[in-house]
Amino acid sequence: MSLQITPVTPLIGAEVSGIDLARATSDDIGRIKSAFLDHLVLFFRDQDLSVEQHIEFGRNFGELHIHPAAADYHEHEDVPQEILKIHADENTKRTAGDKWHSDVSCAAEPPAASILKLEVLPDHGGDTLFSNMYAAYDALSEPMKLMLGKLTATHDGNYNYRDRGSKAGKDLSNMDYPVHSHPIVRTHPLTGRKSIYVNAAFTTHIDDIPEDEGRAILDFLFVHTAKASFQCRFNWEPNSIAFWDNRCSMHHAIWDYYPQVRSGKRVTIKGDKPY
Repeated sequence: MSLQITPVTPLIGAEVSGIDLARATSDDIGRIKSAFLDHLVLFFRDQDLSVEQHIEFGRNFGELHIHPAAADYHEHEDVPQEILKIHADENTKRTAGDKWHSDVSCAAEPPAASILKLEVLPDHGGDTLFSNMYAAYDALSEPMKLMLGKLTATHDGNYNYRDRGSKAGKDLSNMDYPVHSHPIVRTHPLTGRKSIYVNAAFTTHIDDIPEDEGRAILDFLFVHTAKASFQCRFNWEPNSIAFWDNRCSMHHAIWDYYPQVRSGKRVTIKGDKPY
C-alpha cells in the first residue's frame, strides 16, 4: 500500500489512506507526524486495531496521558488505564464532547493529542466537528491580538466532570478535578504558531480583570472560534480513527443520534504547559 494524504478543507483536516496502522513503518510514522502538524487533525478509515495496537500506535507520538476522570468512566470495567471509553446509548443523559473544547485543558500540562477509534455507530449522525485555532487567532484584529496576548484564563474541570457524573447517576461532589490557568493565546511548541486557547467546556473566567469584562471577552471568543469557516466535519464509519492536535484545534461531538449507540475508545498523548 502507498500512503496518501488528502486534505479535507484548506484550513483543517486530512484523510490518510493506503496504510494499516497496525503495521505502520517508521517512515509511515514520520509522514503522519508531518501531516499532523500541517493539517491539525488526521482521519483514517478501516483500522481494525486491537486495544493493545491502539495503545502502541499512540506511543509513537509520546508518553500516554491518563484521564483525570478515567475512574468515573471505567467503574466496574476491566480496561487499561491508557484507554478512555467513549460511549452513548439510550440511557445517556449527557455525552462526552458535547461542547466545543480541547481535551482536558484544565490540566497543568494538557494533552498534546488524542486518538479516537469508533467501533459502533448510529445509522445516521454522530459526526465530529473540528476547528482550527491558528486560523481563529489569525482572523482577529491586531488590537485584539495585543490585548488577548497579555491575559490568562482559568480552566476548571470540576463542573464538567461532576455534571456528567451526576447525569450518569454518580455522586462526584467530593471529587477534585484539575484547575489551572493558561494563556488565552498559546504558542505551539513544534510549529511556533499562535492559537486561541479557551473553550466553553472548561474555561470559567479570565484572570485579574473584572468579571463582566472577562465574560464579554469569553462570550465573543466562544462564538468566534466556532465559526464554520474554521471548521471541517468528519462522518464516522466503523473502525474509523481521528487523530487531533489539542494544542491548536478544538472539537465538538454532535449528539443527534439518541437513542442509538455510538461507542469507541481513545488514547491521549501527554502534552506540556501552555506558554
